[in-house]
Amino acid sequence: MPLFDSVLQEKPAIVLEMGHALTKLGYAGEPHPRSIIPSEVLDHKAKSANRTTPNRKLFDYANESELYDQLVEFLKMIFFKYVLVSPKERKIVIVESVLCPTQIRENLAKALFCHFDVSSIYYVPLHLVVLSTLAVDTALVVDVGYKEASVVPVYSGVQAVFAFEAQNLAAEAIHEYIKGELILNGVEEHLLTDYVVEDIKVRTCFVTTRERACKWRSEEKFETCPDVDYPIKGDEIIKIPGILRETAFEVLFPEDNDHLNLANIILNSILKCPKDMRKALAENLVLVGGTTMVLGLAARLKQELAALLQSDQYREKLFIKTFKFHKPPAKANFTAWLGGSIYGATDLVLTKSIAREAYSKNQQLPDFTNYDETRSHGRI
Repeated sequence: MPLFDSVLQEKPAIVLEMGHALTKLGYAGEPHPRSIIPSEVLDHKAKSANRTTPNRKLFDYANESELYDQLVEFLKMIFFKYVLVSPKERKIVIVESVLCPTQIRENLAKALFCHFDVSSIYYVPLHLVVLSTLAVDTALVVDVGYKEASVVPVYSGVQAVFAFEAQNLAAEAIHEYIKGELILNGVEEHLLTDYVVEDIKVRTCFVTTRERACKWRSEEKFETCPDVDYPIKGDEIIKIPGILRETAFEVLFPEDNDHLNLANIILNSILKCPKDMRKALAENLVLVGGTTMVLGLAARLKQELAALLQSDQYREKLFIKTFKFHKPPAKANFTAWLGGSIYGATDLVLTKSIAREAYSKNQQLPDFTNYDETRSHGRI
């Protein structure tokens, strides 16, 4: 039995942040999640076919019915294996991006209310709740996760959704690049599982400086960092070239005619905002998501932003001199979860949640960006 159940009369809400790669879960009011688990479910078809990896991504589905079944199976594992409580009559806080597909959030609500009989669900927007960990109300939140990088400005506690930017510049693209380069170097593909590629990225790769990246792109000769040996399966050794260690994260900063690298989408988002907001946003950047934890990313991003401000694309449009980055009190991979934990420990979980009774009357979920609309949908 969790400590909260025996000490507090009111059972704390369960806080979930379900990402494409990892899910964070725990109780409201706690400083860190109880568990961080892969967002995967058992692939029954693969198991029956005796495949070696009978797991599939939670959000890898063919139709809505399959998505619902996978969500039910995944939530069952969360409640009965990790948090070890009955979900019935529990309050649930869901931390999700404002860009989350409607199909996913509707099926998640259906699974929680209809299958697990929870008492209420409180959807909180990821880019907004991050700011509660810093006690600020204005910032440009850059979330670089597994599938994509998204940028959403928050000004005076309101998300400027009209200025959001998103691109497929995230961990998945980095993994594909590392895997492709290692295969070209003679590494057998069956050795490069998702776990191994992720581990190679975390343990051996880093973000290089802009100056060295320019030399690499122009094929100018320069001294690379040392190669390293990565042991696998006890008797296998994968040699990680120094140039790969240094350039794996260059997929976040592609140079092409579209001008849509990570620094570009940050500046484009600021440019979409009114002029009186731009300086405040540039001086309050917050990096969240597991990919932003890599060594050297913040320094490189600052270099790229400064260089772009002097380019023809932005010189006559943006008149910003400096960029400043916040350092949240938690690791970047669960900062958003911590924000949800803070929100879940306040009275907002009582006044803004969707009650089971209200959902049974009207199963259309309100948009959390429209506060007037939420009041008209029977919140508790």
